[in-house]
Amino acid sequence: MNYIKEVFAKYDKTTIRVYQAYCQEIAEEAVKLQHFGEHYNFHRMTWVKPSFLWMMYRSNWGTKKNQEFVLALDIDQKSFMQLLRQAVLTSPETSSGMDWEKAFSETAVYCQWDTDRGINGNPLQRAAIQIGLKEHILQDFFANAICRIEDMTPQIRKWNMLRKRNQLKMKDLPAEKLFPVNDRIIRKNLDMQ
Repeated sequence: MNYIKEVFAKYDKTTIRVYQAYCQEIAEEAVKLQHFGEHYNFHRMTWVKPSFLWMMYRSNWGTKKNQEFVLALDIDQKSFMQLLRQAVLTSPETSSGMDWEKAFSETAVYCQWDTDRGINGNPLQRAAIQIGLKEHILQDFFANAICRIEDMTPQIRKWNMLRKRNQLKMKDLPAEKLFPVNDRIIRKNLDMQ
């Protein structure tokens, strides 16, 4: 099935919001310092997700082990676009052979499309983008792209209680809209329609 492949996110004139889920120690340190500290492992890949509900699906509303604390990272839009320019799809959906293999082996930024989700985890007719970062790109991103880190955990716990009672509405959640990605090369490389 073909899904709409676009970036849907909460954003303003200068920043775009992405989400990540962590254990308490990493999350509390990051919020306090407004950057990731000594408890964060910079030697592993991390994935940032602009879709709030995909993050909720992935972390089971912040109840999975070591994903109990959900952070919102407001990042500079220019940095986000730079990540998209460098990203290589995790599977060669429209790429072919050695060109994709070479690009994939040389990059430190990955793009993966997964089925976006609704409030109760139901699949939507669009894909949610995830951007994977590692090595020097990850360190540079965390050092220079983040404008603000917010702990969403208390609000998510309230929303999850409402969700379980069938009282949570989309209008209660972070308002996401289409984030314009007009660069033709990015759109081609990331298989965006």
